[in-house]
Amino acid sequence: MQTDPLSLKFAALADPTRRAILARLCEGEASVNDLAEPFDMSLPAVSKHLKVLEKAGLVSRGREAQWRPARLEPMGMKGVADWLEHYRRYWDASFDRLDAYLRKIQKGDPNGPGH
Repeated sequence: MQTDPLSLKFAALADPTRRAILARLCEGEASVNDLAEPFDMSLPAVSKHLKVLEKAGLVSRGREAQWRPARLEPMGMKGVADWLEHYRRYWDASFDRLDAYLRKIQKGDPNGPGH
């Protein structure tokens, strides 16, 4: 079953451990050992989380001799950011309308509630 890229990204981001891994990778490349350090889990478990992030396009893995550093793929979040932007604009407009309405009420506008 093929899943669309945005669904893969949201599924990957749904897990707090994977979000913590992404936050760590914002600081720079890291090995599985580095990424596993703050968690009470095995290296294979961390590797599985990395595979999910990699499949979603949020992380890539390099190869430098025996070291396979993971690195953040910043453009991987672009689809998520674009999708969320639509809703951010909606909420901003809603809050702007609410703010304008509340200012009318505070000024005693006769078209306010109860009139």
